[in-house]
Amino acid sequence: MADENLQPVFQIQRIYLKDLSLEQPNSPAIFLEQEAPTIEVSLDVGAEAIADGIYESTVTITVTAKVKDKVAFLVEGKQGGIFEARNIPADQMDPLLGIGCPNIIYPYLRSNIADVITRAGFPPVHLAEINFEVFYQQRRQALAEQTGAAGNPVGIQ
Repeated sequence: MADENLQPVFQIQRIYLKDLSLEQPNSPAIFLEQEAPTIEVSLDVGAEAIADGIYESTVTITVTAKVKDKVAFLVEGKQGGIFEARNIPADQMDPLLGIGCPNIIYPYLRSNIADVITRAGFPPVHLAEINFEVFYQQRRQALAEQTGAAGNPVGIQ
């Protein structure tokens, strides 16, 4: 009877920058290049239970800019968030941690990445919005193909 009265709880406890690095291996010569750099972006998300009902969710972005075959800069940032999630149905926890939490964290990381690139002396790089639902489904599908089962795509431990 008491379980019927338990309301789902989802709260942001904290959003924080967990890691940020910048490499400029070809500076200052790279600043003299006239050609526009090519930009590559990679994305990863993760989630981990850190206490009863408390989870850390992370989004990691790596941005690599190259002019011809030389790296202009490489920026990697990892934004984290601590979330309280209690009384959430089991079938909704993985999507919450794999879609909902990254949607909350990503704008902070996007801003931090843009800021460090600009502070490094390069033109701004504005990262596009990300549809984390599509990303989540792609990860589930890739994991299912690798393991033969739906598994646990965001890696909750």
